[in-house]
Amino acid sequence: MNLLDSILKEINEVVSKVDEQSLANAAAVLSKDRRIFVVGEGRSGLMAKGFAMRLMHLGYEVYVVGETITPAIKENDVVVAVSGSGKSANVVSDAKKAKEKGATVLALTSNLESDLARCSDESVLVPGTVRGDEGESRKSIQLLSSLFDQSVHIVLDGLCLYLSRRDGVSNETATGKHW
Repeated sequence: MNLLDSILKEINEVVSKVDEQSLANAAAVLSKDRRIFVVGEGRSGLMAKGFAMRLMHLGYEVYVVGETITPAIKENDVVVAVSGSGKSANVVSDAKKAKEKGATVLALTSNLESDLARCSDESVLVPGTVRGDEGESRKSIQLLSSLFDQSVHIVLDGLCLYLSRRDGVSNETATGKHW
């Protein structure tokens, strides 16, 4: 088996373990009458930004935490926080700040016992290997948190497909919002 086949097998194994009800619960908090903010660090942050971009294509009002044009969080907003470990200091801090302001927090993490998952209203478990997993807990041939990041990207794209179908957004409509 070549390396790419091994990577695809790992991703398939992780994605197959994502609970569909948790995705339905995630979709339930995402609506066009609520502003959505995404946050993550490193490559997980890049996956969150990709999700924000696709939400914009679907007609959502969406912002990336930390960008210069991002407004203040307020009640009724939603924060989508992505952290494989669930321990990323800035992500956890931003999630807690959002909760204090009355926002809903949706976490995507590989650790439902983490600080991030505990402070979230909804969590989606994406059980991919993350940086720091060692020994028996390291179930990937890939470096650092590559498996989590790849898997969470697919999970978030699946969530967008679900939202597009729920909201009746066609490929042509989404294309019209693309730069």
